[in-house]
Amino acid sequence: MLRWLWLAMALWGAVHPMYYFVSFLAGNGWNLGVLIDAWYVNDSTRGLTWDLTIAALALTIWIVAEVAVRRNWAALLAIPATFCIGVSCGLPLYLWFRSRPV
Repeated sequence: MLRWLWLAMALWGAVHPMYYFVSFLAGNGWNLGVLIDAWYVNDSTRGLTWDLTIAALALTIWIVAEVAVRRNWAALLAIPATFCIGVSCGLPLYLWFRSRPV
């Protein structure tokens, strides 16, 4: 049961934030530069951006370290999910992969 909760959260973590990113980009001419600039518009957003960046790096190190031991190669898919979608998708996705019998 908990395993499926991780997958549901990964899907939610992919869809919900992406709604806001797509809405922002649609209103700003699909310019990624404008989106990235918005991440640094003030100290609050800058702090959140760094918080998520550090969390993503820590998650990546954890994934690589555990995959080296557990040989759960599919769990490596959580790394591109983390950097292409976000930590809100990558972390629960990794927990879903990790919770399966190896």
